[in-house]
Amino acid sequence: MRLVVGLGNPGKKYKSNRHNIGFSFLDLYFKKLDLKFKRRVKYDYLISDNLIFIKPKTYMNRSGDAITSVMTKYRIDEILVIVDDIHLPVGDIRIRKSGGNGGHNGLRSIVSSLGSDEFGRIRIGVGSPEEKELSNYVLSDFSKNEVATLNVVFDLLNILLESFQNSDFNQMVNEYSKYKKSYSEKILDSQDR
Repeated sequence: MRLVVGLGNPGKKYKSNRHNIGFSFLDLYFKKLDLKFKRRVKYDYLISDNLIFIKPKTYMNRSGDAITSVMTKYRIDEILVIVDDIHLPVGDIRIRKSGGNGGHNGLRSIVSSLGSDEFGRIRIGVGSPEEKELSNYVLSDFSKNEVATLNVVFDLLNILLESFQNSDFNQMVNEYSKYKKSYSEKILDSQDR
């Protein structure tokens, strides 16, 4: 079994926040498939083929608690985390097989809980604060123009997630490489509107 984790904070007040992009993507992905998440104490989950998808309910700073809870119930061979990144412009994607936490508290919690930074991640750019404090910025909502950009991003993420589900991490990276140029052009086009 492989695990896909969309990071975010539970509750309506956080629903459209930049920090909740992992939740937002998984919600949209499964809404199109007309599938709903089931509830557990520490996470909401959905099992599809050989993957279990979760949205931790432990809040961002304790995301690792939800993952270790899943790992006590299922034998997990691979983890992929979908997470916001303030170091990337809105809509940019960075895929890594391992690495540091980049100052992200959710990733920090996961690394601490697993005792390793050897897990895949898709980082989605949410832009960086110019004047706002970091915590206020990541808990703010996207603008209308940014939402248009994210629609393009989510279309590509659908392709990447399907590739991951049907094959593996390396195939997903190959898919990203294949689409990167056209995706970048679509992002620029959405920002020009």
